[in-house]
Amino acid sequence: MSVTPPPSPFVAGIRGKCPRCGQGSLFRSGLALNTRCSRCGLNYAFADSGDGPAVFAILILGFLVLGSALLVEFKLHPPVWVHVVLWGLLTPLLALALLRMLKATLIALQYKHNAGDAGAGD
Repeated sequence: MSVTPPPSPFVAGIRGKCPRCGQGSLFRSGLALNTRCSRCGLNYAFADSGDGPAVFAILILGFLVLGSALLVEFKLHPPVWVHVVLWGLLTPLLALALLRMLKATLIALQYKHNAGDAGAGD
């Protein structure tokens, strides 16, 4: 019986898959985690990404959305309502997609490096 190596944490994160087998879905809906992998049975109780994904998303989206809004403003000179509609719809959609990817990546990195609570008995 051959044992397949675990997927790269970055590949598992981008795809939102289990960090051990790379097949089962990590999320049940939105940003809510499944309790365990449907394929290999890995319990996701260890997974705690904390505020890391939100911080990274704020920094990345702030740069991208502000830069894009300034570029659109100075190149196209649209009316204000165009900015409100465009960025008001695009920003939350990008945020959800980016948060899913970042959360899954941080969880996969926790699994790969066997990260646990600080101060817990080693």
